[in-house]
Amino acid sequence: MDIDEALTALATSTEDYRKTLKIHEASRAATIQAVLDALRAGARPTDVANTAPFSVAYVRRLARENGIEPARKDRSD
Repeated sequence: MDIDEALTALATSTEDYRKTLKIHEASRAATIQAVLDALRAGARPTDVANTAPFSVAYVRRLARENGIEPARKDRSD
């Protein structure tokens, strides 16, 4: 492979990378919105994290950053 072929291959793979990056970013935004919707509907962060591609800690962080209060245990004595 000469320099021109290598640079052409690099340009092609860079274009592919940028296309898939945009798709990935859109998918991530949609997944975050779905996580927030599930939390607002009352799903527990642990259950959300079991389905989502995010850790429980990140799901809880998303909840905090979006004003979703932690679930309170009912303290009926």
